[in-house]
Amino acid sequence: MRLPTAAITAGSLIGGWQLARRTGIRPLGGLVLAAGGVVAGQEWARTTSPAVTGALVATYVGAFGLSHPLARRIGSWPSVLAVSALTAAASYAASDRRARR
Repeated sequence: MRLPTAAITAGSLIGGWQLARRTGIRPLGGLVLAAGGVVAGQEWARTTSPAVTGALVATYVGAFGLSHPLARRIGSWPSVLAVSALTAAASYAASDRRARR
């Protein structure tokens, strides 16, 4: 049974942030983020076109980048939850929903 990429992306964004925050070791959070990106990217490459895969990877990486300035405005938790929800929704719409058909 495959894990939906929406869960992988949201979980790795939230999990990576929490790991970095709780340990104080930012590269550990980056490792979780990278691992989630690789796993999701492989699934996107398997189930979608190269253009969709590229767009989803850009969304994932962009969400990580966006979370930092957004956190200064709305706080860390709301920022991470917002970009995780955005990335999960994009993953579901462009990949997971189509893979179930």
